[in-house]
Amino acid sequence: MSPTSDPLIRLYPDRPAAAAAAAHHAAGIIRQAIADRGFARIVAATGASQMEFVAALVAAPDIDWTKVEMFHLDEYVGLSIDHPASFRRYLLDRLIKPTGITRYHLLDGESDPDETARRVGAELQSAPIDVAFAGIGENGHVAFNDPPANFDAEEPYLVVDLDEGCRRQQLGEGWFPTLEAVPQRAITMSPQQLLRINQVITLVPDERKAAAAQRCLEGPISPDAPASILRRHPGNHFYFDEGGASRLSPAYRAAHVVAGSDS
Repeated sequence: MSPTSDPLIRLYPDRPAAAAAAAHHAAGIIRQAIADRGFARIVAATGASQMEFVAALVAAPDIDWTKVEMFHLDEYVGLSIDHPASFRRYLLDRLIKPTGITRYHLLDGESDPDETARRVGAELQSAPIDVAFAGIGENGHVAFNDPPANFDAEEPYLVVDLDEGCRRQQLGEGWFPTLEAVPQRAITMSPQQLLRINQVITLVPDERKAAAAQRCLEGPISPDAPASILRRHPGNHFYFDEGGASRLSPAYRAAHVVAGSDS
């Protein structure tokens, strides 16, 4: 897969509009996969930036969720499913239970993380994945691949250490009471696995993501800016709001940014 440095950015005036448009796109991919093969396989992301998107996707009409198989992008190691920050809890409460998805593979970070990564990774690679949902972290991470990310690992999931910037983002979003309470390790989908997925919808809302987004889009494709690897994926689709795009240079905006449309 050859690198590219000119991804198209769909830009919306605010966070709800960007989320709604991204969900409209995702729903279309899921419906088409079901129409073509009788089922769809997706990878779901979590976190504060995905909340409006997930709610809009759940509300999308004409999706037979019993024909959707869901995988999990990342999860903390050692965090109880009952903890408010648990990504398993997030997906159960916001996506799985509301839609009635019956086939799902959650990353259990409370058990042996290496075994969980192997087991869920084998299921993930058993057939193509139609679409994954992703974002860009404040430190430039994609999933829990913090800088410097491992761009070479071929495993579908990795067990990684979380850097302080990532952990401070989780604290700042209100998931934990103190920095010390934020887990130091996680299970994450690898960058190479993200590139193998047919399509990726990357949602980048809020001004707090703007500096990282600018670095990942306008700088070199580098492990030091992990989400920059998405520029190598011809099936990646960026959805920004004005806050997320606020640090992009005028020249970059003129060349790559288009006003979004829900159609």
